[in-house]
Amino acid sequence: MLVVTDTLKIPKDEIQFTFSKSAGPGGQNVNKVNTKATLRWDVRSSPSLSEEVRQRFLAKYPRRVNKEGQLVLSSQRFRDQQRNVADCLEKLRQLLLAVEKPPRRRRKTSPTKASRRRRLAEKQANSEKKQRRQPVERNET
Repeated sequence: MLVVTDTLKIPKDEIQFTFSKSAGPGGQNVNKVNTKATLRWDVRSSPSLSEEVRQRFLAKYPRRVNKEGQLVLSSQRFRDQQRNVADCLEKLRQLLLAVEKPPRRRRKTSPTKASRRRRLAEKQANSEKKQRRQPVERNET
C-alpha cells in the first residue's frame, strides 16, 4: 500500500513494475542485471482516486499520462532494483501530494494608499530624471 496521505492510499495491486537494463554506473552488473524500474499506474480507472483529484492530476500532468490513461515513471538512479522501485513510488507519491488538495482561490485585493503613493512618487522621480536629460534651452538676447 502506497500511503500518500491519511485519506489517499493506493494499493500495490494497482501498480505494475517492469524491469530492464539500466544505463550508467554499475560495473560488470550493468550488462547482466535488470535494475531500471518502470512504474505503470492506470490513473483514469483507479478506484483509489476521487474524481476531483483525478481531474486535477490529469490537468496538471497531461504529458506524463499516455493515451491509455497510464502514468509511466521510471528510475535508474541506483544500482539495485529495490531502491529504484522505492524511488518510483516516491515520485508517484510526490505527484499525488501536489494535486491532493485543491488550489486556494485568489482573493481580489486593491493596492493600499501607501503603495499608490510610492508608485506615483517613483513615476514622478523617473519623469524628472528623464526631463534632466533634455538639452537646456538658452535665451540669448
